[in-house]
Amino acid sequence: MNSNKIHRVLGLILVVPLLGWIFTGMIFLVKPGYSGAYEMLAPKLYPLETEVVISPDESWTELRVAKTILGEHLLVKVGGEWHNLNLVTLEPQPSPSDDQIVSLLNDAISTNRERYGSAVRQENHNFFTSTGVELTFNWSSLYISQSGGDTKLIDTLYKIHYLQWLGQKQANAALGLAGLTALTLLVCYGIVLYVRRRKLLG
Repeated sequence: MNSNKIHRVLGLILVVPLLGWIFTGMIFLVKPGYSGAYEMLAPKLYPLETEVVISPDESWTELRVAKTILGEHLLVKVGGEWHNLNLVTLEPQPSPSDDQIVSLLNDAISTNRERYGSAVRQENHNFFTSTGVELTFNWSSLYISQSGGDTKLIDTLYKIHYLQWLGQKQANAALGLAGLTALTLLVCYGIVLYVRRRKLLG
């Protein structure tokens, strides 16, 4: 197979990936809807009513004191993991009920009704806002993550852009390597053909 045919075959193979790279690359430059899709949602915090005096444990690498609608929290990091402790006894706080989590999440979404709507509903221990945004809550760190349809769409565009089409990490890595190899060969054969034409014309 000569250089012209190889170049054409590589070009045809890369039509779909190249169109995907161009389309997603344009979106990544403009980033429409990113602010809402990846908004950092946090529990609403309230001022502490009493002075707090804490004797830190040597194993704590970080600590935070916060008050939410569920009460006061001492958040400490030990070995890279957060723990939610009672501010007085320093014992682990019992996990909240689903109703308490819904109460905290409703309090959190009140800062952006446009995105999250009016209320949180529970479905089999999963939590959704009235606008369909899924919320995940971590009691140990008081961390809330949110994912709406726009978040999932942008995540899908990233998978398209980086050739993550096969659903498995190793398979996606192999596909990405194959795509880069084919693109490199396409460029190299293009240069070869250009040089040959220059020689024929010169």
